[in-house]
Amino acid sequence: MVRLKSGFNGERAIVIPQLIIKIMEKDPLISMLHITDIGYYPKASHHFRERKTPINQYVFIYCVNGSGWFRSGKNEYNVSANQYFILPAGIPHAYAANPDDPWTIYWIHFKGVLAPHYAQKVAHPVDIKPEIHSRISNRIALFEEIFNTLKAGYSNENLHYASSLFHYYLGSLKYIQQYRNAGAKEADDSNVVDIAIHYMKENIEKHLTLQEISEHLGYSASHFSMLFRKKTGHSPLSYFNLLKIQQACFILDSTDMKINQVCYKIGIEDSYYFSRLFHKIMGISPKEYRKKQKG
Repeated sequence: MVRLKSGFNGERAIVIPQLIIKIMEKDPLISMLHITDIGYYPKASHHFRERKTPINQYVFIYCVNGSGWFRSGKNEYNVSANQYFILPAGIPHAYAANPDDPWTIYWIHFKGVLAPHYAQKVAHPVDIKPEIHSRISNRIALFEEIFNTLKAGYSNENLHYASSLFHYYLGSLKYIQQYRNAGAKEADDSNVVDIAIHYMKENIEKHLTLQEISEHLGYSASHFSMLFRKKTGHSPLSYFNLLKIQQACFILDSTDMKINQVCYKIGIEDSYYFSRLFHKIMGISPKEYRKKQKG
């Protein structure tokens, strides 16, 4: 039975049973790198963990929004949006969300022979800033694939696949420039709208303003809006909402996430506003959409 934790509104988490962990530790492939716990905490107000007695797992935390802090041994760091870190095994640590700006985090506890290799040089906050060649949305989709694979059950095939995906996931961070270069496309002023849409997709879990988007591209808000509307027929923020609802439809179609969980995944905290926006764009409620036959 897959055991899910609960505690923060919209959260999702899986704790792998000790029996399964022991099986993974004896497997010649999975023993190289395996997950023991995995989860997602949106707007995790009052989130705090302190482990004075060290654990034998590495703790990966990726902050996509908000801020927080962590302490490992005698070192303490502040963490902001678009940063990740890995706490080493065997050392007391603590971490918490900023009470005034609580973080949204993806987190994974992991072990294995190769775990120390992936944890090298990241016991401090490391930037993953959205830019022209970033592939943040791809990496988040990869996290979801790992999560959904483990949620589907602990068959040998699922465990092997999740472990293989996790190698790729950590590799995309450790070798971030190679990861970005592999998907790079040339960019110039003629495709500024394409770059803007890419930036929106990279920040789908956030509330972006027109000013933030235009400043990222180096344009005035008015000139950027004119270019964007001319090419797409929509204002930038209206198009951003279309992307959010498109992503919500994908999540509703491909997962069993609750409506309030879907809200946070597209950067909308108010489930009532989400339902109104969804109905305005799709013509039906999220619940009706999920029940509707597709194809």
